Parts: sequence; C-alpha cells; structure tokens
Amino acid sequence: MDAAQTRLVVTGLFFLFIFLSGFWVSRAGKPYPGLRFNVHKLIGLAAGVYLVVTVVQLGRAAPLGPREIAAVAGTALLFVLDVAAGGLVSLEKPMPAALKIAHRLLPYLIALATAFTLYLLLFPR
Repeated sequence: MDAAQTRLVVTGLFFLFIFLSGFWVSRAGKPYPGLRFNVHKLIGLAAGVYLVVTVVQLGRAAPLGPREIAAVAGTALLFVLDVAAGGLVSLEKPMPAALKIAHRLLPYLIALATAFTLYLLLFPR
C-alpha cells in the first residue's frame, strides 16, 4: 500500500470510529457519560491532528494551489462548526433543535469535504 492509500484508509477509519463513538454517546442520553463522551472527542481530535499533519506534509512536498487551499479552508470550517455545535449540544441547558440537527448532519458533509480535499491533495493534476 502506498502513502496515498494509507492516508485514505487511516482517514476512513478515523471517520468510522468518530461516527460509531457518536452513536454510542447519543444512545446513552443526557447527561452524557464521561468516558463515552471523552472517547468521542479524543477520536475527533486525533483525526483533526492527523489531517492537519497530512495537509502540512503535502503542502511541503508541493505548494498548494488556490483550489486546494479553498478546499482545506472549507473543510476546516466545517470541522470547527461541528465541534462548536457538539459542544453546545452537550450542555445540560436545552439548545435549539437546529444545533442538534447541525451536529447530526455536519459529519456527513465533513466526510465528503475531507474526501474531496484529500482527492485534490493526493492526486494532483
């Protein structure tokens, strides 16, 4: 397996574990159990760090063009929005239903945006 395939597989596994741990947390109900909640957050953090390191390494190998920079920025923005929505949803205080819906939909958008971004970075034209 070459480096590009390895990065794709590792990223896919991170997303699988984020989704599974998210479902695991949501099934427990509020207040979320500390272990489940923290496992979910730490997997997401590890995925974020892994993707940042990947982008930095690829950017050093070949300069990123405007299209790649826009894709990375858009994906990062989705990540930040999802983390914020997840943090607000986890509070004891009731939050608007839109936040809960956003935190349920954003991961799918993030997975698509990440796949697109990695495609642009790993398979340049």
